Amino acid sequence: MANERILVVDDEPDISNLLRVYFKSRKYEVLVASRGAEALEICRRQMPQVIVLDINLPDMSGFDVCQSLRENLRTSHIPIIFLTQRDQRSDKIAGLESGADDYITKPFDIQELHLRVQNSLRRAGYESLTNPVTGLPGSKLIEQQFRELLQRDSWALLYLGLENFVQFNETYGFVAGDDILKFVALVLGNALDELGSPGDFLGHTGGADFLVIVSPERADVICESILSRLERDLPTFYSFADRERGYITQDRDGQMIRVPLMCPVLGRLISPPAQFTSVREISEAAAETRQRAPRRPDRQRAQSSTHTLLRS
Repeated sequence: MANERILVVDDEPDISNLLRVYFKSRKYEVLVASRGAEALEICRRQMPQVIVLDINLPDMSGFDVCQSLRENLRTSHIPIIFLTQRDQRSDKIAGLESGADDYITKPFDIQELHLRVQNSLRRAGYESLTNPVTGLPGSKLIEQQFRELLQRDSWALLYLGLENFVQFNETYGFVAGDDILKFVALVLGNALDELGSPGDFLGHTGGADFLVIVSPERADVICESILSRLERDLPTFYSFADRERGYITQDRDGQMIRVPLMCPVLGRLISPPAQFTSVREISEAAAETRQRAPRRPDRQRAQSSTHTLLRS
């Protein structure tokens, strides 16, 4: 499971350092937190693919950390493994009831822990729970959210894509393309942190397509924040020469063509209750709003990039 991101939450330096060194040697990206609040902040900024969590933390219980992550739609899918000295049956039951996927007691076998981490990541991958690049919820969790929308009174769905992302990927390579996707995920997450609520949902359907579910009354300001940030910062991923020209050149059938720089395209679907009867209807309506959203190569005011489809 090389290059997966693991978060170790433990206030014992000997344990956290051991795990950091061990998992780094196996090509994981390792984040470390010694307090519960710090762990929650890291999950907000750098979504891990799996969390190894102690129960006894100096500021809050690991049970509370786990429950907080499970109650937030954006982190509810992350596999959590408790690693703790608390070996009572009641503690294990409490840990699993709080939403943990696994429970290991100290002292522990580090190879066994590694296998359990691998198994948790493998299960998440098999179930298509997360996108491997951004760590955001993938197709199955998005479909689950669509099913829940059928039961909700009102909601707003934002469908974001990047025009000319494929051409950027072809010119600059997949590593640079993955950096773009991670940046977009960060921008979307920051917008929800600053302007949304814990009940908002953020998913990555694949490629350069992202879905955000928010309350209708917050949709306008969240759209404005997302588009203005992306329009400002996406050009910085190009070379200075390409930025100055405002386009890249590519060879197509023996001819050099000009490809404009990437720009965000955001469709917005707002629905009152009982207007959709299936997940497929929501998905098709969201795709329609994205397709009809105007492109903005001239970088006009961000609000004009959204197309709203009202179902009444």
